Amino acid sequence: MAWDFSTEPEFQEQLDWVERFCREEVEPFDLVFPAAVRSKDPKIRALVQGLQQQVKDRGLWALFLDEELGGPGFGQLKLALINEILGRYPAAPGFFGTAAPDTGNMELLAMYGTPEQKERWLYPLMNQEIWSAYSMTEPQGGSDPNLFKTNAIRDGEEWVINGEKWFTSAGRYADILFVMTTSGMFVVPKDAPGVEFVEGGPRSHSHIRYNDVRVPLDHLLGPEDGAKVLAQRRLGGGRIHHAMRSIAQCKLAFDMMCERALSREAHGKVIAEHQMVQEAIADSYADINMLRLLVLWTAWTIDNSSTQQARTQIAACKYTCAKVLKDVSYRAIHIYGSLGTTDLTPLQAMWAGAPTMSVMDGVDEVHKVTVARNVLKDHRPHEGLWPTEYYPHKREAARKKFEALFAEDPELERYADGIAKYMANRNR
Repeated sequence: MAWDFSTEPEFQEQLDWVERFCREEVEPFDLVFPAAVRSKDPKIRALVQGLQQQVKDRGLWALFLDEELGGPGFGQLKLALINEILGRYPAAPGFFGTAAPDTGNMELLAMYGTPEQKERWLYPLMNQEIWSAYSMTEPQGGSDPNLFKTNAIRDGEEWVINGEKWFTSAGRYADILFVMTTSGMFVVPKDAPGVEFVEGGPRSHSHIRYNDVRVPLDHLLGPEDGAKVLAQRRLGGGRIHHAMRSIAQCKLAFDMMCERALSREAHGKVIAEHQMVQEAIADSYADINMLRLLVLWTAWTIDNSSTQQARTQIAACKYTCAKVLKDVSYRAIHIYGSLGTTDLTPLQAMWAGAPTMSVMDGVDEVHKVTVARNVLKDHRPHEGLWPTEYYPHKREAARKKFEALFAEDPELERYADGIAKYMANRNR
């Protein structure tokens, strides 16, 4: 049987390079030149492209795409192992061509785009010549497409889009918006007449109104009325990728926690010797590794079947990663003390990001319902009053299995009767 937790030496070499490159090149660069990947300054762009060329030379650009589209075609399991590293460094996904929300939008174009749409949008997105955002959730309906009101009506050679979207991540910084409507999924230029950015909302997650926005017919992505299918295809991959990167965040918080526990003293001894600190470390170790195994198993399932087949596992990863990130970062903050509550370390941002993780791409409660419903499909109600594992009935059925043996050996039957009497008295 094939059962292995090891990594091929050749790929481990790639992982080692990724870790070293992120630690020695990406992180220092990001600390001095934050948000450099999106900079339009030619000198900054040249520096960024120089680092990105190193990634491309290693065959690690656009990790999530198949080879025919310019990616390495690693599959989800290898992508998970790399994302465990990238997620530790906020800027790293951009240097590897795997930054959200562009990744999910590129996957949609790769799967549903026409050759013309790929030339117009996919390849420029891959080369970071343009940027995108995903405009799905609405103020009144959240992420439930059955409650969406944004619609597109065909008018001659154009579609006319009207509606309101909330929490369009990176919308202000995008060149094109993937807008989910009741009529289909559309690619809308951000500067199209009628695209209104509502002031007063969170700047990084835009509130947008679409007021009679007109786009040509060829801006429909996929089939008409097919937005729900496209959304599930996009969000399924996005959820598992968020979980992969969450592992890296949890590991970073854990490493910080352990380092601090060994470095501080309280009440006459190093705090790592206090039992409540040891409990926090032990619980975090178990939580992180359980999450990691769940995510790697899910990635393996996708590689060996499909995203649809792994839907239950993906949903479980989604809400579990938010919970583990919240719990581990919270414990780390407590071990750091007052320093952990400031913005002088990554911990505060991790803990504050956990609630966002629990609502983005669908709230955790919805995914728990999905898991419960799918799991229950594999179970059946018991017959009669008592459950299957009701001992009296199981013992009665088991006794019948030995009737022939008891007929041959009455002494053995008397022994069994004695045991039965003892168990009956004990259960009173």
